[in-house]
Amino acid sequence: MFDRLLPPVHVTAPYGVALLRVALGVMFVAHGLLKVLVYSVPGTVAFFDSVGLPGWFAYPTILAEVGGGLMLIAGIQTRVVALALVPLLIGAMIVHLGNGWVFSAEGGGWEYPLFLAVAAVVQGLIGPGAFALDNRVALRALQL
Repeated sequence: MFDRLLPPVHVTAPYGVALLRVALGVMFVAHGLLKVLVYSVPGTVAFFDSVGLPGWFAYPTILAEVGGGLMLIAGIQTRVVALALVPLLIGAMIVHLGNGWVFSAEGGGWEYPLFLAVAAVVQGLIGPGAFALDNRVALRALQL
């Protein structure tokens, strides 16, 4: 009954997709900058070492989070970037498995990285949505 008050899905869906894309991008940038500005790069390297990962993994992780996040926000290669970031999220989920459920628990839980991995897969499947630079490039290619 109330759905009649809303515009049709085919009209609003591109904006919902764009909102997901930007929210994922902001989350990635925030987590990448957290590793640099709060924990520090040496602190992040030490954390990676402490959980059994090579410390140098911190550098590509930070680059992927900040760079990939900015690309998602702008809508550049959205599908590829979203899917390329999934292994990073699965890695984060695995690191937090032993802490149990609820990301706010000490050491963080596994459900938040899992949710973000699913959201990134969804983004990879549905594309960039509205206001993406990908769309402008596609329009230019069609005009040639």
